[in-house]
Amino acid sequence: MSTTKNEYLRKPEWLKIKLNTNENYTGLKKMMRENNLHTVCEEARCPNIHECWGERRTATFMILGDTCTRACRFCAVKTGLPTELDLAEPERVADSVQLMNLKHAVITAVARDDLKDGGAAVFAETVRAIKRKNPFTTIEVLPSDMGGLRENLEMLMDARPDILNHNIETVERLTPRVRARAKYQRSLEFLKRAKEMQPDIPTKSSLMIGLGETEEEIIQTMDDLRAHDVDIMTIGQYLQPTKKHLPVIKYYTPLEFGKLRKIAMSKGFKHCEAGPLVRSSYHADEQVNAASRERQAQGEKQEQGV
Repeated sequence: MSTTKNEYLRKPEWLKIKLNTNENYTGLKKMMRENNLHTVCEEARCPNIHECWGERRTATFMILGDTCTRACRFCAVKTGLPTELDLAEPERVADSVQLMNLKHAVITAVARDDLKDGGAAVFAETVRAIKRKNPFTTIEVLPSDMGGLRENLEMLMDARPDILNHNIETVERLTPRVRARAKYQRSLEFLKRAKEMQPDIPTKSSLMIGLGETEEEIIQTMDDLRAHDVDIMTIGQYLQPTKKHLPVIKYYTPLEFGKLRKIAMSKGFKHCEAGPLVRSSYHADEQVNAASRERQAQGEKQEQGV
């Protein structure tokens, strides 16, 4: 199902979302507001918010404020001049993780190009605070490229998150049009450096499709990610958040996503989540557990000399 540039494309049946505003959902929303915390679930208008909050009782925290210094043409997070840093935020996030009794916490952030370290120090302190108060919670971080500076990434990786996630977002040809200030090759280098700094920490990246890319370009992106030692990949459908954002060129069917997942796994990814409503943090706990099992199995094979 595809369209030309000036046509409006109606959402197919498989993208209809079941709303769940039960006590888990309303309770989490109340707690977020009381603690002055932001979530990418709300800010980016994630289609899975009701499932994650209402059924799985999980959430992705968005630190460093709710105002991004970049204006990517696919993203609904507001753009502007960010406020000053909230140095108490890491402890509040850690307290909330404890209250929610999370097994797996995802920490993301707006891009903070106004900061020399791109927000790396607050990211690292958030990881450490969660570890102090929640020693059995696994932690996934999803930063911007933080200016592409090695020392910024090093600061974050030294905090030892359980998984490093940085999204490639789209194919190389479309990157200048889709991602503000970001560069395709810089994102690949960011992921490769993370693996070089901490080889035992899985790396992950996400691709959204439906912006006019070809199947060949999707497969090339898979190859590029594997060439830079990325372990986990997620593939989801791009959904236009407002009329001001880029239009959807094509809605992929669940069967097409299934095919792409098989191709990704054949490329050597340890795990691939692919589907119309899949987002970078969707079922993130399952992804990191799958990667951990794969690492453990490989380690046992090496010990046995297989």
